[in-house]
Amino acid sequence: MNQFSHINASGEANMVDVSAKLDTVREARAEAYVRMTPETLKLIVSGQHHKGDVFATARIAGIQAAKKTWDLIPLCHPLLLSKVEVNLEALEHESRVRIESVCKLAGKTGVEMEALTAASVAALTIYDMCKAVQKDMVIEQVRLLEKVGGKSGHFKAEQ
Repeated sequence: MNQFSHINASGEANMVDVSAKLDTVREARAEAYVRMTPETLKLIVSGQHHKGDVFATARIAGIQAAKKTWDLIPLCHPLLLSKVEVNLEALEHESRVRIESVCKLAGKTGVEMEALTAASVAALTIYDMCKAVQKDMVIEQVRLLEKVGGKSGHFKAEQ
């Protein structure tokens, strides 16, 4: 069995030392969905939501969250991200919003947590902005889609 790198010899949590690793280009993509009623989605898509542009606010929140992942999740390294992209798509036939995030850098450790955090916080922001209209929205299927780079190489989730 592999030894977990975030646990020291005494079984205590510790931050992994990545100082000896070489910088490599690393990229990760994640997604999340927010399910809602057709009426709520229509307010967002039509721009008639009383709080303004829901997608623009969620996009900015996702980008900010990716940059602060190290501050939110214990043992994550602070990263100098070179790219954070958050895209939102209204899937009207499914009555939900799809969020996809992309994070990239040249560094010593991966960006999976940053991509997942960006997608998650964008979804939470949609919920926060729309909760006055609908409280029973559901955030679903937050997952890593793909990661490239680093020791573990390339991972791509099954569709």
